[in-house]
Amino acid sequence: MELKVVRYDIDDRIATITLNRPHRLNAWTGRMHTEYRWALQAAEDDPAVRVIVVTGEGRGFCAGADAAALDGHVTKGGYDPGTPTDIATPGFGVRHEFDHDFAFHFGLTKPVIAAINGPAAGVGFVLACYCDLRFAAAGAKLTTAHGKLHLPAEYGLSWLLPRLIGLGRANDLLLSSRVVYAEEAFEMGLVNRVVPGPELLAATYAYARELSTMVSPGSLAVTKRQIYTDQHRDVGSSVEEAQLLMAQMMTEPSFAEGVAALTEKRPPNFP
Repeated sequence: MELKVVRYDIDDRIATITLNRPHRLNAWTGRMHTEYRWALQAAEDDPAVRVIVVTGEGRGFCAGADAAALDGHVTKGGYDPGTPTDIATPGFGVRHEFDHDFAFHFGLTKPVIAAINGPAAGVGFVLACYCDLRFAAAGAKLTTAHGKLHLPAEYGLSWLLPRLIGLGRANDLLLSSRVVYAEEAFEMGLVNRVVPGPELLAATYAYARELSTMVSPGSLAVTKRQIYTDQHRDVGSSVEEAQLLMAQMMTEPSFAEGVAALTEKRPPNFP
């Protein structure tokens, strides 16, 4: 696919997906949605990639839906996603609950880290929340935004946000659509780390490299699936599956390598 509004790069086992409409604070369009999903699928399919970083070009992460697109919905008298019928389906086929817009992140086998370099509003806020981890630049603004546009909580955010930060705090952000800065978002548990803006990508990549070199890719994939599957089932089922997985994974070469690395006090070299 020819990428016009998303940039896709790979370096040192890390794929970076950069939303690339800086003149519009990377406002979301149907084209961006299409290219983003293509890039995610490319990273998921590439055995050389172990971690995915999502960020924005310039001053913004993603300022929400493009104003022209919103105006187009008004003109057309309803919602038009602006995406083709053959759009990529990364993460689909794991559980039927994940086979939906943005929920497909839960079906990916590789961790996705959002590097929130600037405003994340509306669908940009949604995208950040569906990533597995969130690092934010100091002073970055985040908002659900939907209430000020006479819209519902978008893309399952009413399900996801209470699970991330608790019902009371989620209600605050969902009902008010108020802006929170990265520092308050950290206190809420919404973002994992806040760092000075110029250091954001360096800090994100340092963490991503730790994941890509010190943690088994197989363990990352299985653990991620367990985390999101367990949001939809009981604790007993979780324990039972964990025991089955443990018995299976202890027979695999990566387990032997992990034990050898621990015993020999050296970094692992997972296949």
